Amino acid sequence: MWDNGWKSLRAAQERAIDPIMGGRDVIITAATAGGKTEAAFLPVLSRVAESPGGGIRVLNISPLRALINDQHRRLTDLGARVGVPIHRWHGDVRESERRAVLKDPSGVLVITPESLEAMFVLRGTAMPRLFGKLEYVIIDELHAFIGSERGQQLRSLLHRIEAVARRRIPRIAMSATLGDLSVAARFLRGEKPDDVVLIESPSEGGELRLVVRGFRAPQGEEAEPEDELAIARDLFGALRGKKHLVFCNRRRDVERYTDLLRRLCEHERLPVEFHAHHGSLSKELREDAERLLKQEELPATILCTSTLELGIDVGHVESVAQIGAPASVASLRQRLGRSGRRGGPAILRAYVSEESLGDDPEPEDALRAELVQTVAVVNLLLRKWCEPPTEGALHLSTLLHQVLSLLAQHGGASAAQAYKLLVQTGPFAGVSPADFAALLRAMGAKDLLKQDHDGTLVLGFAGERIVNRYEFYAVFASQEEWKLMWGGRPLGTIPLVDPLSDESFVVFGGKRWKVVAIEEARKIIDVVPSPGGKPPKFAGSGGAAVHDEVRKEMLRVYHDVEVPSFLDLRAKELLAEGRDNFRRLGLDRSVFVTRSAETQIFVWRGDRVHGTLLRALQRDGATVASTPLTLVLDRCDVTAVRGRLQRLAAAGLPTATELAEGVNGKERNKYDHILPDELLTADYASDVLDVRGAMAWIGEVVGGGGEDDGLLRLRRP
Repeated sequence: MWDNGWKSLRAAQERAIDPIMGGRDVIITAATAGGKTEAAFLPVLSRVAESPGGGIRVLNISPLRALINDQHRRLTDLGARVGVPIHRWHGDVRESERRAVLKDPSGVLVITPESLEAMFVLRGTAMPRLFGKLEYVIIDELHAFIGSERGQQLRSLLHRIEAVARRRIPRIAMSATLGDLSVAARFLRGEKPDDVVLIESPSEGGELRLVVRGFRAPQGEEAEPEDELAIARDLFGALRGKKHLVFCNRRRDVERYTDLLRRLCEHERLPVEFHAHHGSLSKELREDAERLLKQEELPATILCTSTLELGIDVGHVESVAQIGAPASVASLRQRLGRSGRRGGPAILRAYVSEESLGDDPEPEDALRAELVQTVAVVNLLLRKWCEPPTEGALHLSTLLHQVLSLLAQHGGASAAQAYKLLVQTGPFAGVSPADFAALLRAMGAKDLLKQDHDGTLVLGFAGERIVNRYEFYAVFASQEEWKLMWGGRPLGTIPLVDPLSDESFVVFGGKRWKVVAIEEARKIIDVVPSPGGKPPKFAGSGGAAVHDEVRKEMLRVYHDVEVPSFLDLRAKELLAEGRDNFRRLGLDRSVFVTRSAETQIFVWRGDRVHGTLLRALQRDGATVASTPLTLVLDRCDVTAVRGRLQRLAAAGLPTATELAEGVNGKERNKYDHILPDELLTADYASDVLDVRGAMAWIGEVVGGGGEDDGLLRLRRP
């Protein structure tokens, strides 16, 4: 502190000292560059330095290798001052460094969940020696884990660490983006969330400079993308000469705009300052881009997906740009936190392109939904709202993975021991004894495990092969693609996000297609062209799940008359068009729009409610297509649609598990293909569907009984 010239600690740093040194579980939330690392490690290293000795004393869990490398650099100097060594462990670390840790475990180990999993599997008998003297677990970027399969794996590993140490180990978590601290506390210490100390850093009151710029895309697929060129020129003029980050929702946009900006540099005979950064690039190319940002003497702008969203130290960034509607409030908040880190203003430039409208545009395009979603997310950001993570999923694929890992660690275990450690006292408490027994039977049927004569479960031949592969340590899997076929000719592949059935619809390649057959085993969807016409350009948020509150805020924006001051002139024009068309379509009075022989329902709810309503209507016999904002019912007028909803309201929706029965593409996680259908259905239902939210929506839409039927009423915040 003296050497850095700090005259005082920040509020969060001061408040963290007593509970951390007292052995409490603590969550520290503060803005990016708000001093969270020091808030955790100053007291932790002080405590460790008081009683030096062998064994790993602090386990620092981080979601990314690049974050580990960055954290290792920051902590090494800090630890050297008090004689505490800092080690790192992941796939890119030299074998000699890892052998040194195994030979003489000590100090702080910074590691990913996958590498920690590998230690359990490969060095199960050495775990007591490595972690027997562990004093603290520190989790960086907690929001990156909550609600995911990877997060459930981490919770299980932390519980197993405590089983190895035979005692409770204090847990400290840090994040700049947590919408609901009570959910975070339940994630961190599920059995005693009320004992977790919550430390929120007060707002620093920094200045935010913000603009949303609107653009019009030309009509027609063959037209030159003048909107992209205009966005690139604006970025070139605004960002050249300093340090900036530009976030895109899709990798193809990163590549497209990087290419345009590089060509502008070449045209002006200037050094190239614009570089790409996304998950498909090699580690070397990503690290080159990161180094360019850190070299203060050279200007550089990095165009990226979410790869630079987390807290990798990229030095001082002058501003942040966002192309397309932000995926979520949490994501935009995290991205904005990369700017304004030296006391200056945080600067955000958002770019939204809307299609030029023809004579009969799709309602979603006429509503200027891309712009309105951007306005909605910014409004919620300014109100300091953030998405809470989803709770209640069973995570059965990850439970199967942890059973295999546990058997590899110990060489075997009884069913009762596995149930007690992983379910009864562990993080999979939502799984019943019957479902756990069914899971073990399914694993036995696939030869993943077998039972010895004394009842001990051990790995089967197939289980041994899975566990001995390098890719076993990760629980997440890339989204599986389904092949789209028309008349025996492949059209391409798509991830299956929404449930499909025969006679339902998909949107692909700028056209609507009707599903005629689904081959689950071969992941093939046979389609024929649909007469429904051209689908809307609005594509939602690049695959990210949208929360109810974002869609509700979009509806408020349409009803409102105020024009946000952060919009430029073209964006204001687009917003006015969207609001005019909102009223012209009658959406200020109803959620129904009739076009030709179809009725569109504007749900104005998040993806979980949207998907539940889709499945409920399909189960009721309707032919339904789904877009980000609408459910489209073919050959069904408003009266018939309202009748369907009234029947559902009167009878009540089936359970989430019943709605999930018959859904194609339920296999989303790594080991879902091993689960028997009843377990897979229950797992899918627990994670994807929201029956209570869907019933509430139906009640709002058909419960009025008067001329206002179909009008969603929302209170102003």
